[in-house]
Formats: sequence, C-alpha cells, structure tokens
Amino acid sequence: MISFIINAIKIIFLLGLLVIIHEGGHFLVAKLCKVKVNEFSIGFGKVIWKKQTKETQYSIRMIPLGGFVQMEGESEESNHERAFTNVSIPKRMAIVAAGAIVNIVFGILIYFLLISIVGLQFADPSKDTIINRIYYAGINTGDFILSIFESIKTLFTGGISIDQMAGPVGISQIVVQASGLANYIYVLAVISVSLGITNLLPVPALDGGKLVLLIVEAIRRKKITVETEAKITLLGFALLITLSLYVTYHDIINIFK
Repeated sequence: MISFIINAIKIIFLLGLLVIIHEGGHFLVAKLCKVKVNEFSIGFGKVIWKKQTKETQYSIRMIPLGGFVQMEGESEESNHERAFTNVSIPKRMAIVAAGAIVNIVFGILIYFLLISIVGLQFADPSKDTIINRIYYAGINTGDFILSIFESIKTLFTGGISIDQMAGPVGISQIVVQASGLANYIYVLAVISVSLGITNLLPVPALDGGKLVLLIVEAIRRKKITVETEAKITLLGFALLITLSLYVTYHDIINIFK
C-alpha cells in the first residue's frame, strides 16, 4: 500500500509539474501581451478547488492529466479589447508557442544541471573543475537533445511503429520504474523536452496546429473564424483521442506480457 502511494505521488507530481510549466508558459506570455485570461486550470473535469481574483480564476480539477489557460475570445467571439483574437498575430503566436518552448527549455536546463552535478566522473581529479563540468555537460546535453529529435523523426519516418509508442499508462510505468532521484530527474527531463517538441508538431489540437492556422491567417490577411478553428481543433482532438486509446491499449497489454 505504501509503495502504491509513493508511486502515485511520483506520477502525479511529475505530470502536475509539467502541466504547470506548460500552461504557465501560455499564461505568463498572455499576461505580457495584455490578453485577458479568464481561467488558469490544472487538470480537467470537476473543479475541486478554485480561487477567483480580479480577472482570473485559478482552479484545480479532478483529472490531473493536463490543464488549460482560457483566454478571452479564444473559444468564442469577443469584442473585448484584450481578447486573444484582437491582438496581433506575432503576439498570438508567442502565446501559443510559449508552453512548448518552456517545456523544452526546462527539460534541457534540468538535464544540464543533472549531468554537471552528478553525471560526470573524471579519472584525473585535477580536471574536475567547474569549467570542465560545464563544458562536458554542454556536450552531453547537445547529444541528449539530438537523441530526442532523432526518436521523434524515426517515429514519423516509420522506424518506430505506433505499437512502440507510450501513452499515459506507459509513461506512468516508466516514472514508477525510475529508481533514485537522479533517474527520476532524467525521466522528467526526457518527458518535458519530448512533450514540448511533440506539442509543436503541425497537428490540429496541438499548439503546432494552432501556429499553422495563424500562419495561414497571416498569409490570407483574414481572420479564421472561431467556429472554423473549433471544427478543425475538434477533428484533431478526435484523432489524438483515438491514437491515445490505441496506444494506451498496447501499454496495458505490455504490462501483462
């Protein structure tokens, strides 16, 4: 029972932290761009805690598998001067991309710190200097980033089948199997960077898909209606849910193999 509680805490903490970082990126850039934020939520479903400030409601919801930043005019037509759709395209692109970029930067930073502090061993103690640790940690971090990009590239070029992908269940299993603080931080870094890169893919419902729509709007010099964007997003969301269910099914099958 204690082991189950510890594993649950490990999973919830890691996923919760990544969600806070991701949505926090959207939130902070939206505020910097003077966009009105109606709600900042961690989780989905029923609200279990909320706090209303002058402008924004902060909430925690029952299902800790994501979160959202609800901006004025993002999902409905709004004439408010600070509505998301009423700010410039570059500002909207910055807001949309911020979550993924923060995830990537955070993952790279904690991996760099992990390697520089505990991931290096020098045969000659005299070479164990701060400069050398920074230098070799930088090289290792570069290799780390390239390996993640290669993994994602391999997936889309057919080198990795969908059956080999990990969904929420598979990721949870990886988190649980991470023994020791260093391994746990390494898994956190990998998932954070992977989440950020994946979110920037040009797929409807992901941040990358929203960026594509903004580029199309810039080329057409005409706003895409909220209804049209909602339909495209809904289609992408349906495809992602279908993929997630398929991957989760294989995650569960692999657990009992």
